[in-house]
Amino acid sequence: MSTTMLLDEALKRLRLPTIKKLYKEVVKDATERQVPYEEFLLALFEQEVVNRDANQIALRIKKAKFPMMKTLEDYDFTAIPSLNKQKVLQLSRSEYLQSAENIFFIGSSGTGKTHLSISLGTEACKNGYSVQFWTAAKICNELIEAQTEKRLLQLERQWMKADLIILDEVGFVPLSQTGAQLLFQFCSTRYEKGSMIITSNLDFSSWNQVFKDEQMTAALVDRLTHRSHIFAMNGESYRFKQSMQRA
Repeated sequence: MSTTMLLDEALKRLRLPTIKKLYKEVVKDATERQVPYEEFLLALFEQEVVNRDANQIALRIKKAKFPMMKTLEDYDFTAIPSLNKQKVLQLSRSEYLQSAENIFFIGSSGTGKTHLSISLGTEACKNGYSVQFWTAAKICNELIEAQTEKRLLQLERQWMKADLIILDEVGFVPLSQTGAQLLFQFCSTRYEKGSMIITSNLDFSSWNQVFKDEQMTAALVDRLTHRSHIFAMNGESYRFKQSMQRA
């Protein structure tokens, strides 16, 4: 068996696909330029690391189950002048996750709340964190089903395992009493243990419409906003403005 075949087999067994793919080209270049052995090895392993990092990011984004891909670069911050762009960009570094802080985007429909939540979630994936995206209606249905099937604890472990939970459209769809209570329980469980990004078209004073109980709502809002970044997203519909620009 030739040296090339032996090397290919070894790289395959060691699961170094990028090096296996590139080493012949790098060997040729290193020979022509008389590159030192250390520099040659570094060039190969750097490519392997870059490729693995890219694959891990792609996997985290896939597992997050975002409904669509959105980026901060695509968001028109001029649409809502009151929105603190620098603060949003600072949060894109994902440092808030280390101290289990929450982020709220509160405001009228069409202002880009979901866009920003997905964008920050994507940045968290790029920064090495695990993310789960849920709409409030979907997680409530999942919780009710899990309760019926006696697997609430299993779902709670899944919820707690994620570094970041994105809870979209709180208040957009009415919740059942059972669903609201279960959602309260799950949000309370994450308090000071894991970060959440929450979007809602309702002011906090109106959240009792969602959770059906003023005392329970007050307790939840107090906990979730204890260590949080709150953005008011009121203004002309961001989606409507984009549609008019495309027309």
